[in-house]
Amino acid sequence: MRTQRLALVAATAVALLVPISASASTPGADVRLSNDAPGTGGYTSNYQLVTGTPYSDPTLTECSRSRGRQNEPAVAVDPRNTSVIVGSSNDYCGVYNDGVDGDGAPIPSGPIWLGYYRSENGGASFSSSLVPGYPDDASPYASRAKVRTASSGDPVLAWDAHGRLFAGSEASDDPAGSKKTFGDVWVATYENPVGPGGAIGNDGKEFKRSVVVAKGSSAPNLLGKFNDKTSIEADRTLGRCDGNVYFSYSRFTGNGGVGIYFSRSTDHGVSFSTAVKLSASIHDVQFPDIAITGNGDVYVAFREIADNGGGTDAINYFKSTDCGATFGPVKRLVTFLPYDATDISDPQATPVTKSPDDPAAEEGTAPAGVARDCGDFAAHCQSGYTFFRRDTQVRATADQTDPQSRSVYLVYDPSKPGTQVATGTSYGSMGSGTGSQSGIYFIRLNGQTGASTAPALIDPQSTGHQLFPDISADGGVLHALWWDSRRDRCYSRARPVGNCANLSTVASLDVFAASSTNAGASWSSSTRLTDVTSNPNYEQFAGRTVPFAGDYLWVSSVGSFAYGAWTDWRNTVAGVDQRETADDDNDAADVHQCRTFDATAHAWTGDTCPRDGGLDQDIFGDLAP
Repeated sequence: MRTQRLALVAATAVALLVPISASASTPGADVRLSNDAPGTGGYTSNYQLVTGTPYSDPTLTECSRSRGRQNEPAVAVDPRNTSVIVGSSNDYCGVYNDGVDGDGAPIPSGPIWLGYYRSENGGASFSSSLVPGYPDDASPYASRAKVRTASSGDPVLAWDAHGRLFAGSEASDDPAGSKKTFGDVWVATYENPVGPGGAIGNDGKEFKRSVVVAKGSSAPNLLGKFNDKTSIEADRTLGRCDGNVYFSYSRFTGNGGVGIYFSRSTDHGVSFSTAVKLSASIHDVQFPDIAITGNGDVYVAFREIADNGGGTDAINYFKSTDCGATFGPVKRLVTFLPYDATDISDPQATPVTKSPDDPAAEEGTAPAGVARDCGDFAAHCQSGYTFFRRDTQVRATADQTDPQSRSVYLVYDPSKPGTQVATGTSYGSMGSGTGSQSGIYFIRLNGQTGASTAPALIDPQSTGHQLFPDISADGGVLHALWWDSRRDRCYSRARPVGNCANLSTVASLDVFAASSTNAGASWSSSTRLTDVTSNPNYEQFAGRTVPFAGDYLWVSSVGSFAYGAWTDWRNTVAGVDQRETADDDNDAADVHQCRTFDATAHAWTGDTCPRDGGLDQDIFGDLAP
């Protein structure tokens, strides 16, 4: 799972927590996909959504009131009907579904699961649900889920051309409660309840099954063999490979090696082939993404990472011309200067807490002494900054509607050459002590010849970082989307996103988007999608000590219609961490929580008010240009 390692603030610092508001952005008002707060509609079982027969359970009840965390959204527009849009995310809404401890603190033993957010009005509103099969699911659809896990994440979505929606995921925790982390990857299938010939307004509505694509080794603490960083795509060309489903992921092993693996289904997600390793000759690789051109050729793009084992920071790809049955050798597309936020770990004493606050654990740990994210206590870093993890990654797409097209379109978010600066601290984006500015670059690959365009910025800006890009292509139109910090009033190439020189954090991130009708030769002026600029550095994870923003955003399109989804903090309630006698970092990133010190036990209680907004991290969406 792309999940994470699990005093009074001065009035002037608290003031910095207020989100920056603005007049409504274009093209529309932001819409909430994760309706986990009272008055927002709550969560409904997929069984009830399809049949109308009432069903609920403690998890759905909790999800309807939790004001919990969601991140790493996916979204997919039905190619047969743009009124139907489905979203997903890592959804923590059910975590506190298990009563309270002796101090009245809700017990965090419930599942982290995949959300299923459905719109039948073109994204104007969404009903919220969970993919069936979560622990505690006793609906008639639960038995259709053939997965072995107590938590899941990294949602990825794809439609075929016949009303089927496929949702990919990775799986982590052992339902028996042991420290084993299964590391399986699996795919769920949703169909039109009456089949491909049914009313298209019901496409992708009924959960039919979930099946394991590949198993991990069930080792404790994410060791052994752990599958992660998922990607999915379905063939919609109506040609020789029509209906095939392709799934790719990174496999992490206990010896530190990482490989890109690939599997396919030729029976609409009922079964998948034995996964094959594509990246046998490369030591450290991540972030695979799948693209299918109009003739059915399959491409898997990924990032190669320079590390102590060698390698180069580069975007590479594999190509299949036989519907994913076999792949040719790896091809290098471009090398780049990475933007990988890092610091030096400087752990401080962690106050003793009588009960845990968070069941989540970090995967893909950094080398000893290196931190990918920073916060308080055990997550404290030498610089004193508070920031979420981010790494340069690649997203790829192709236009399946044009059988003559062999173009693959890619975006990635490296450092902009020539923007390097000394940070004067242990923080860096290009290694400790060196900062830079990141931008969203676009490349068009001619899959037939192997030629590609020179990397070009979609939206050159002198101010702000750009990160977490995505791109969609359909009907001759490209749509790109990314996070952008141009409105960050503390922006500096020498500091993390949203961090000021005095170590405080501020509202700093918006979502921007642009489109192209000439295969990326030029792009429209960028459009701000978010109505509110929010603070991504709230310490909501690992016992309220560290921020986590996920690893990606998402955009999906059918022709000129496009819809984007993102992680959002506009509803987060700032507060005070009672365990801190003073906020030494002056980070203004603490969230609302309720704790008391038990002098007898010499320990703090757990958070007795986790539903009061301190954990309110949401998924929002909007139409994209």
